Amino acid sequence: MDDQMITIYVLCDETLRALGHREDAQCQVSDAEIMTMALVSAQFFHGNFETGCSVLQMMGYMPRRLSRSQFNRRLHRLHQRFVQLFSLLSQVWKQQQIEGTYVVDSFPIAACDNIRIRRCRLYRDEVYRGYCASKRRYFYGLKLHLMITNQGQPIELFFSPGSLADVQTLQWFSFDLPPGSVVYADRAYTDYAIEDLLNDALQIRLLPVRKSNSKRPMPAHIHFVQTQQRKRVETTGSLIERLLPRHIHAVTAKGFELKLLLFVLAYSVDCL
Repeated sequence: MDDQMITIYVLCDETLRALGHREDAQCQVSDAEIMTMALVSAQFFHGNFETGCSVLQMMGYMPRRLSRSQFNRRLHRLHQRFVQLFSLLSQVWKQQQIEGTYVVDSFPIAACDNIRIRRCRLYRDEVYRGYCASKRRYFYGLKLHLMITNQGQPIELFFSPGSLADVQTLQWFSFDLPPGSVVYADRAYTDYAIEDLLNDALQIRLLPVRKSNSKRPMPAHIHFVQTQQRKRVETTGSLIERLLPRHIHAVTAKGFELKLLLFVLAYSVDCL
């Protein structure tokens, strides 16, 4: 645990230096320490910032501590830095890729229990009411869309309202991949037009699992590889889900999405 905390701090500090980040000289707690507190809390304490800061202070890593309101304000100001850190790690994972295979999938993230939908303050629209076919239940919140390498490292993510179908969000992926890459997906991402566009413009093959009545059936050997790759992305989703608490405490939608980003980023850092 000590090595992981030190690794997180060094990574945050070096990233801010590389980005030319500047902060007030009068700050008693640096932005690298704020980022470290947030990532340590997400990785070890289910996103409980109070516990994470207390443990770092007790262990002597960060003796100075901010109040809860000061910490939250500083944390929200660093939202874009967390996004940039995730992008830098994504570049590292893509450079380590030899096979050039990737997988995309989505995971439901409930903002509240179904019985509390009318009292939910984070999101107030029916577009956030979605259905999870694998769990056979409705949820109210967001979908986390991930693209991972064949080793399970996340390289791209975004959020969408829960009711949007996966095929509607397929064009939201940037597909910033080397030519010749292969992207596997489940049958919910079937869109022949996007498949042809990716193949013609970027030389990227999108291979979703075909439905039984598909006009473009896949050979048996490709279907076997798709099944194996699907297990990888499901494992990644399960590992990220283990970091989540039973209920993600957030006051605003922006804070809710920031915490989700921190959980995925903490998992990505843990892959180092």
